[in-house]
Amino acid sequence: MKELELKYLKSLSDLYPTIASASTEIINLQAILNLPKGTEHFLTDIHGEYEQFNHVLKNGSGSVRSKIDEEFGNTLSSKDKKSLATLIYYPQEKLEIVKQQEENIEDWYKITLHRLVQITKRAASKYTRSKVRKALPKDFAYIIEELITEKDEFQDKEAYYHEIIHTIIRIGRASEFIIALSHLIQRLVIDHLHIVGDVFDRGPGPHIILDTLRRYHSIDVQWGNHDIVWMGAASGHLACIANVVRMSARYGNLDTLEEGYGINLIPLATFAMDQYADVNCDAFSIKYNTDYNTKDLSLDMKMHKAISIIQFKLEGQLVLRRPEFGMQDRLLLDKINYEDKTILIDGKSYPIKDTDFPTVDPEKPYELTAEEQQLMERLRQAFARCEKLQEHVRFLYSKGSLYKMYNSNLLYHGCVPMEEDGSFSKVNVYGREYHGKALYDVLESYARKGYFATQDPGEMQKGQDIIWYIWSGPNSPVFGKDRMTTFERYFVSDKETHTERKNHYYRLYDQEETLNKILTEFGLDTEKSHIINGHVPVELKKGESPMKCGGKLLIIDGGFSKAYQSKTGIAGYTLVSNSHGMSLVAHEPFESMEAAIIKESDIFSDNIIVETSLFIKRVAETDIGAELKDRINQLEMLLDAYREGVLAEKGI
Repeated sequence: MKELELKYLKSLSDLYPTIASASTEIINLQAILNLPKGTEHFLTDIHGEYEQFNHVLKNGSGSVRSKIDEEFGNTLSSKDKKSLATLIYYPQEKLEIVKQQEENIEDWYKITLHRLVQITKRAASKYTRSKVRKALPKDFAYIIEELITEKDEFQDKEAYYHEIIHTIIRIGRASEFIIALSHLIQRLVIDHLHIVGDVFDRGPGPHIILDTLRRYHSIDVQWGNHDIVWMGAASGHLACIANVVRMSARYGNLDTLEEGYGINLIPLATFAMDQYADVNCDAFSIKYNTDYNTKDLSLDMKMHKAISIIQFKLEGQLVLRRPEFGMQDRLLLDKINYEDKTILIDGKSYPIKDTDFPTVDPEKPYELTAEEQQLMERLRQAFARCEKLQEHVRFLYSKGSLYKMYNSNLLYHGCVPMEEDGSFSKVNVYGREYHGKALYDVLESYARKGYFATQDPGEMQKGQDIIWYIWSGPNSPVFGKDRMTTFERYFVSDKETHTERKNHYYRLYDQEETLNKILTEFGLDTEKSHIINGHVPVELKKGESPMKCGGKLLIIDGGFSKAYQSKTGIAGYTLVSNSHGMSLVAHEPFESMEAAIIKESDIFSDNIIVETSLFIKRVAETDIGAELKDRINQLEMLLDAYREGVLAEKGI
């Protein structure tokens, strides 16, 4: 036996000091390998729409309703099934209504508790008792375990269970028990959650969504372009901060910054009122929703213009500092002819709608004024000192990455940058060229340095600049376009200047050869693997399909964001992968949480079967299964070491 191997086995023997303990663990792990695979739930492009997100998370994209149908079949009416599902999704809120409406609340408690216990049993059946025990709510752990565990030693099991439920009701704990069971069912129905990018954007509640995700029992996140720019802002990168504030202003969503994160925007408001008091801000209208308070409209337009001009200056500085990014076409402030009110874009002159820029010096267009510098420093400090934002961003770094390989699936938000001929694009990152998986890896490495390399300011600056590049660079995997034409959309009427050409990936991704090339690049089996992709909404209205190449590529951005729903025709795709196969779920628009509770209006979801398995997929066929098999091999080596006398048992 090699010395290193022996050293490891000695360490393992601390955990399993005897033949008996090692044998027991082998038997336990071998049993787990034969359990059905846990259900995975994939969501993407949430864009701050927290009410719809919460509902889809609670119902597991129809997984809860499936458990109800499996358990009760035709023994419950559709109305009763809807009521039970709504109770599981929103137990506190639904109980308040039930208590006001039910004449005999005790009978209702008895019936409901029995039904919830049955659903809990079914949801728990694919897990070990140990795993279920860890998921149980502390206050009711013992009682729930008694109710969902078969007791062969009791002849009259029904009387035993009935007495437990009767006592729960008699001592006034029924409501709390119903809430606990409902939350437990939600947890057991989904084993692992994947968020394939873009928690942030124009919706009002990214902070609420991230609070929910931080509490979730098992999760990973693939960073989207809107996530990455917030991560850059939290790191203190001024161009990212300007982008975040500008977008919040543009979509009438400054409340997310001020109330959601407690970031003080008074310095920006004061600056805008002073510098832009009599300035034309017509090009900076606010795309607000029904919750927007229009009394703030004039000030918000001024703030919107003020931060936009600062953004264009800061981005210009960055492009000049990093010529290797290849973004010189974004240098537009120096292309303005103030006399004839035109701008030169790609060698062609266009009329410009607005040249009323009180803080721009035509001789030094990318230089911040002293007041702008002071404002940005105050905003930088506000972002850096925001405890909640820093917690959320650390969570994204901890649980997130630019891509993930999980159970033979490759997950990423945007694309793998490609050339017209299908070859991987070569991208210059600080003097070296990278492509394919290596490009993802180097960009992620620098993105982490941009937040964590506090002891090396030079590397940290390079990392933060890369974060901005990932947000809007021409070969960024999560952006996936040749340019971000923000400036043109504000100032130039001619729409040919607004064009953002998608990466060739989006033209090639319906070809099996392309997908196989990508899967091979990431070391995955081309016969068994899928690519799960977010970022670009699937326009169902135009006949687009979320499935490419017979399901080898699955695009699950159907438009959670209300702004996209008129274009897509639906309110988002999600994906569910369980022991029976894989299904895409197309959701109709979500009315409101209030309607879901009062009207019991679940989101109607249309299931599209991606693949089905003739045999139940077991844990043994998953990544966790591979880890367990490894552990079994190590434990068997430990057993051999004990039996051959290489190691002595301890504590006997």
